[in-house]
Amino acid sequence: MKTPILSAVLFAALVGASYAAPQDLPKRPKILGVAHIALSVHDIAKSRAFYKDFLGYGEPFKLDNPDGSLSLAFIKVNDRQYIELFPEKAANTDRLLHISIEVEDAEAMRLYLRSKGVKVPDKVGKGRIKNSNFMITDPDGHLVEVAQYDPDGFTIREKGKFMDGPRISTRMAHLGIIVGALDPAMKFYGDILGFQEIWRGSKNGKVLDWVNMKVPEGNDYLEFMLYDQMPNLTALGTLNHICLEVHDIEKATADLKQRPAASNYTRPMEIKTGVNRKRQMNLFDPDGTRSELMEPKTVDGVPTAPSAAAPPR
Repeated sequence: MKTPILSAVLFAALVGASYAAPQDLPKRPKILGVAHIALSVHDIAKSRAFYKDFLGYGEPFKLDNPDGSLSLAFIKVNDRQYIELFPEKAANTDRLLHISIEVEDAEAMRLYLRSKGVKVPDKVGKGRIKNSNFMITDPDGHLVEVAQYDPDGFTIREKGKFMDGPRISTRMAHLGIIVGALDPAMKFYGDILGFQEIWRGSKNGKVLDWVNMKVPEGNDYLEFMLYDQMPNLTALGTLNHICLEVHDIEKATADLKQRPAASNYTRPMEIKTGVNRKRQMNLFDPDGTRSELMEPKTVDGVPTAPSAAAPPR
């Protein structure tokens, strides 16, 4: 039979184990930016020609399969942002494989996410390019790679290199991803990951089309592309997209048109002003994935007011 004192001690121990003090819970480490987008491509030679010869980016490294075939090619936008190209495993599928965010401390992020009820692996992995990383899944089923650039990783190894080409843009300002129900996405990226809403827009003023969410410790952002009915494969390539920042869209367009690789690009290059009142132009890779060239400021320098429209669902 337990004594009253022993019972009190056991109860206190159980309470302490079940209810950690707020100051003891893991803190969210810094999320520094959008690191990369991974795309499945049908013809790697044509995709390389688009991103390297046409857009002017370098390829600092690649990874091969055991049989010597290509596993993955890295297209370098800048020292911390990449476009990853994977030869497709099945035709007529979604081109978007995953997106990636750069964090200051991957293990601290793993522990933090676990404390918030997000499913995480038992430990942080070491990728083939020697960066620390692990995968999580957002409410819409998108894979999100959490990446830490380690001192011995290929990313740091190639710092300052492979950026002397005629890059059409030196920054990937945002990545666009499709989002169905807005509330779960806002809770995941906003409440848990700490992203901050910076703008929302509507094409017709009645239904919300976009919500922009900035990383907490940087200027890159994700653009939620809202939908009611699941888009078809052709539409997915337009909605899931890359945004490349250019400071003069007319100069960038003229530059692209005079490049030798422009002879292989058959789509029109049209400058338009978006709902956000920023000048932009859409380009499409051989698989239909959109690269949006966009100026960072509005046409008159005045911020565009956010929409008050309701989300589609």
